[in-house]
Amino acid sequence: MKTQPPRFPPYASALEKAWFYVQRYYCFLLLLFLLLPILVIVPLSFSESSLLLYPIRNVSFKWYHTLLHSDDWIRATKNSFIVAPSATIVATLLGTLAAAGLHRSEFRGKGLLMAVLISPMIVPLVVVGVGIYLFFAPYGLTNSYGGLILAHAALGAPFVVTTVTATLQGFDQNLVRASHSLGAGPLRTFVRITLPIIAPGVVSGALFAFSTSFDEVVVTLFLAGPEQVTLPRQMFTGIRENISPVIAAVATILIVFSVLLLLTLEWLRGRAHARTVAPDAR
Repeated sequence: MKTQPPRFPPYASALEKAWFYVQRYYCFLLLLFLLLPILVIVPLSFSESSLLLYPIRNVSFKWYHTLLHSDDWIRATKNSFIVAPSATIVATLLGTLAAAGLHRSEFRGKGLLMAVLISPMIVPLVVVGVGIYLFFAPYGLTNSYGGLILAHAALGAPFVVTTVTATLQGFDQNLVRASHSLGAGPLRTFVRITLPIIAPGVVSGALFAFSTSFDEVVVTLFLAGPEQVTLPRQMFTGIRENISPVIAAVATILIVFSVLLLLTLEWLRGRAHARTVAPDAR
């Protein structure tokens, strides 16, 4: 039978114990403050009233029924699941190759190049949207799926670069040298040796890129036409024209979807940590 370690060391004073509980309750209240505005939306999606009001008198699923039978919302959902996975594939491919190349190379201006690659994470999205629109317009990439996918890929690639770069920091380059000494080329070494080891970082970056593309609305407002309306843009339009509980139903589904993505990300991090700890334990 396993015994749990003591919560406090023997030399802990009463003041230190009290401070421990104060910090715990403070963190709990802070998390509640951050999550409560999000959790308030969930019960409203089950309200029978056409207004977003509390208290909820009757529980109903009619807004989910309306969502599933609305042509506008169905088209927006389909567009989101077309654009986001496609942008994720492009961002993951380019971001992984960029991170691997930067990790293996040492040259003057490497820090500046890294800053340029992750700049979409820092520059305001309105500025990014205007710049992409002015760049894409002469080539006819506005009001098209291709332009929207490329724009979302540019927004998601920095997340892939940062996560893969962090994963490569603990990569043993002796494995690459051993592979080359046995006759494997650079491409085969990357696919058979490097990529399986950094896979958790690649998948984590891909999840961040997917969530970035799936939730993006500012750049979509600049680039998307009537046929490329995504789910966030449809929500933005609905809030601007007529606030309906259908938006609360969509928000609830997105909350559940985001939680599942985060749980998947934490599971992948746990597996990666277990892989790194297991060899040391042996």
